[in-house]
Amino acid sequence: MASAAEQMAANMSWGAFGKATELRQRILFTIGLLMVYRLGTYIPVPGIDGGALRSFMEEAASGIGGILSMFTGGALSRMGIFALGIMPYISASIIIQLLGSMWEPLKNLKKEGEQGRRKMNQYTRYITVVLATFQAYGLARSLEAGDLASNPGLYFQAACVITIVGGTMFLMWLGEQITARGIGNGISLIIFVGIIAEVPAAAAQFLSQGRSGAISPFVIVGVIVMVIAILAFVVFMERSLRKIHIQYPRQQRGMKVYDGSTSHLPIKVNPAGVIPAIFASALLLLPTTISTFSGGSTGPVMSTILAYFGPGQPLYLLFFAAMIIFFTYFYTREVAFKTDEVADNLKNQNGFVPGVRPGKKTAEYLDYVVTRILVLGSGYLALVALLPEIIRSQLSIPFYFGGTSVLIIVSVGMDTIQQIQSHLLAHQYEGLIEKSQLRGKSRAGKKKGPSRR
Repeated sequence: MASAAEQMAANMSWGAFGKATELRQRILFTIGLLMVYRLGTYIPVPGIDGGALRSFMEEAASGIGGILSMFTGGALSRMGIFALGIMPYISASIIIQLLGSMWEPLKNLKKEGEQGRRKMNQYTRYITVVLATFQAYGLARSLEAGDLASNPGLYFQAACVITIVGGTMFLMWLGEQITARGIGNGISLIIFVGIIAEVPAAAAQFLSQGRSGAISPFVIVGVIVMVIAILAFVVFMERSLRKIHIQYPRQQRGMKVYDGSTSHLPIKVNPAGVIPAIFASALLLLPTTISTFSGGSTGPVMSTILAYFGPGQPLYLLFFAAMIIFFTYFYTREVAFKTDEVADNLKNQNGFVPGVRPGKKTAEYLDYVVTRILVLGSGYLALVALLPEIIRSQLSIPFYFGGTSVLIIVSVGMDTIQQIQSHLLAHQYEGLIEKSQLRGKSRAGKKKGPSRR
């Protein structure tokens, strides 16, 4: 028999959506800020030679430049004010979370609750400014070395750094506002919208290669089938759960005795979502952002990075897979599913896993289960991210058909839809509570007439 929540979810309609005023305002707020973001990708950095930039990005689109352009929503190819995208903020988040699991002062700060979380967010913003400044300065120098600046010099470098760092910080603020006052995770939605907005152009370019004879029709059909199969596989894996049986004992409150109940603790096969793929991509982009724009002026170190860490190269694929597996375990244990906290919450609610003692033994059991599940989850993420990447590098298809972009599109889309459904369920519950209160008042307001004898 379906639960009350499932019955209410089945009864959702456009009429219920129209009555949810707060949800509608949140969605419109999110769409408005995302439109501001897309507009900013077309505002160019001052002092850029547009013609030279276009010709350069056409040559670099099949390599690491395509990856950079994807994560910035095309802003890098147009050298807009959001040229660095949200990647500096993600890199700063990686640094803070790694330090938070190893450095004792940050460990203690994480235990302070909401106040500690705000301080860590503040530290993340400071590190974002530092990283964005260094990357923007390196980008300005690389633009000058690649003859992409109209008037190279100190003024161009200062204008480029101030504009790009300001754009990155504004983009970070947009993401925080979407998370707080909109719907979905703001940072993930910014990357999601950037990919979706560039997919039509990438698909048109891919089909034009087929019309010109550069790619055979069989390859085009195979790529389309591959993308559909990966989408279906990602949806299946993202909805997969491991349910742990939870038992609640009988309780006596006053003179009443309540029977024990059973429930289950759902653990996703991939609790970390798309975060490991984004983190791994961010680390790969850090050393290559500068080397891409240096062109022929690269030194021996940057030339080696370009040779061995380019898309499709063995070291690139090995490093990418290793980082995805590492961040899957790290993010799950430190953020997504903390076994110690889950065990403590079960103990406080008098819940227990049958055959396992509450407290430390439950935490060890959950840790054992999560570790086994993450073998499958991390392997799935690495497979989805690397298999299309290998095929893409061999067939020279656009990067938007790679595994990372598909993971981001599916995961962020599913999370946003789930949040919308949660808001609709909450609105329906509020409506039921208001109706029950009104009925109670109307019944209380009725006065009984004089009784007949």
